[in-house]
Amino acid sequence: MKSIDQVDLENKRVLIRVDFNVPIDDQGNITDDTRIKAHLRTISYAVGKGARVMLASHLGRPKGKRTEKDSLKPVAKRLSELAGKEVAFLDDCVGEAVEKTVGAMKDGDVMLLENLRFHIEEEKNDAGFAKELAQLCDVYIDDAFAVSHRAAASNTAITDFVKVCAAGFLLKDEIEYFNKAMGNPERPLVMIIGGAKVSDKIGVLEKVIEKVDVLIVGGAMAFTFLKAKGYEVGKSRCEEDMLDLARDIMEKAKGRNVKLYLPIDSMIAQQPTADSEAKVCTIENMPKDWMGLDIGPATITLFSEAIRDAKTIVWNGPLGMFELEPFSKGTFDLVHAVANSGALTIVGGGDTDTAVHQAGESSKISYISTGGGAFLELLEGKVLPGVAALEACGGNT
Repeated sequence: MKSIDQVDLENKRVLIRVDFNVPIDDQGNITDDTRIKAHLRTISYAVGKGARVMLASHLGRPKGKRTEKDSLKPVAKRLSELAGKEVAFLDDCVGEAVEKTVGAMKDGDVMLLENLRFHIEEEKNDAGFAKELAQLCDVYIDDAFAVSHRAAASNTAITDFVKVCAAGFLLKDEIEYFNKAMGNPERPLVMIIGGAKVSDKIGVLEKVIEKVDVLIVGGAMAFTFLKAKGYEVGKSRCEEDMLDLARDIMEKAKGRNVKLYLPIDSMIAQQPTADSEAKVCTIENMPKDWMGLDIGPATITLFSEAIRDAKTIVWNGPLGMFELEPFSKGTFDLVHAVANSGALTIVGGGDTDTAVHQAGESSKISYISTGGGAFLELLEGKVLPGVAALEACGGNT
């Protein structure tokens, strides 16, 4: 797979697939521009090389219908501010009018196309729609790692119609850091898995147990493991149909000499609300009408000690309901421990990313992945269609 700095961009029409799927309030204000900022390096590089840059993205789930709330117009305004130059906005992404406007672009110009998903053919990976997009450019750059696990016309089929295809810096970094962590990592390799459901991460658990030295399981999903070991978990979230799988994972860990850590105490409440009475309880003494909503202080110490000697740490999923203040300490304290561990640290998943930023430690994390679903599928060992398409592109053979 080529990267953007390995192809000639000068005087070329360059279509960059980005992920500008950002939250926009009812007044049309972008409430979090992290995803826009993540692409600035790739965009600036292309502009600096004299390319005529077109940016293509989706926003929301309009399912082929044009809606005002899913328009990328506010993104063009914010990108202009961040990039320090005007970013023109087109009210469509294909068609004769778009082709005419693109034809009039000058070197260094930047243009944002309207929402790809206003065309139903985008999510269907339609070859005809992909060919229309391809006609706009000489070079195709994919920088949207976050959607690379979904085959769409703008990240998969399009590579059949553009001779020169390459990865942007963001997508390249995602793959390189993942390979550092899971391909040939410095050991000990520690994996922290949290979140609500074991069922969401079956593939990840089954795959990583073959690679890691230490596996830490927290969040609501830990209670499925604890119940599988015979503990009372009260009203804590627990997937009864996943108990055998949890036992199997624990047996595999034991057979492979993987150190598997589960919570030994919990911050509990009767309701998952900020004003509920909260108290610490050992795992052995969980009341039947209470639920665990965060790891407790003894578990924080245990988990922090478990990562102390780590050389590589990969983390996906929070360790508690951190969005509620009484149940945020476990996740935030582990963020601090990971950030100051001295290990290569990679964090993936939207909630975990949010927790890292809220804890004020983002600058100390080696890499924060932009792709939740794509990150998980990489951990599962799956082939990402968007990445596979770049590797197979005609311009790379």
